[in-house]
Amino acid sequence: MDNASKTNEKVPEEPIEKKDEDSKLELKNNQKKENIKIEKNKVEIKPIKNDEKTDVKKIKPTSSELKNKENTNKETSIKDDFRYIVRISNTDIDGEKTIERGLTSIKGIGMHMSTIVIGSSGLDRNLKMGNLSDKQIEKIQDSLENILKTAPSWMLNHQKDAEIGEDVHFIGSEIEMKLRDEINIMKKIRSYKGIRHERGLTVRGQRTRANNRKGLTLGVSKKVVQKKK
Repeated sequence: MDNASKTNEKVPEEPIEKKDEDSKLELKNNQKKENIKIEKNKVEIKPIKNDEKTDVKKIKPTSSELKNKENTNKETSIKDDFRYIVRISNTDIDGEKTIERGLTSIKGIGMHMSTIVIGSSGLDRNLKMGNLSDKQIEKIQDSLENILKTAPSWMLNHQKDAEIGEDVHFIGSEIEMKLRDEINIMKKIRSYKGIRHERGLTVRGQRTRANNRKGLTLGVSKKVVQKKK
């Protein structure tokens, strides 16, 4: 009976006005806490006076960055006595090209051979041809004449010459002269290649039924066709 009486008893409810006051107080307290947090996080920015010295660490560039800057300046800079055309071994070279690229315009010299020539002359491969002095051009010319001493034998363009029996490297107009002489020798010997050169036919076993048709082999004349009919 006692338990039943307890459950039946009604708990007195709090008035509504008190609840509203409590909720308002809680909101005010929360707002105060938030304001305090914001004030703590704020940073005061003071104006810098001219008298006050600020410590600023200057970042020094590395050695690799300095080298890259020097190379770019060398490449891009154009001197007052810049040569737009440089003549080496009877060939005109564009002055705006680098040495490595410029030497490849000489017949008989490729990229690998140009690197060997530049290495033997002791110049920077990124220099422009137009910025070279007379002494530097003479160095390149000397190293071109002495390619046989610096370049390996497998890199030369004329190995085991028929007349000399040694490895030789030809440059510029020498290549055309030597090729013409060799073709004339083959024609005099009456070798197969020489006869093919004389007749203006293919030398290295190419087909001639469809391609390289010249002269009478171009087509059938109309008169021959009419007579057959």
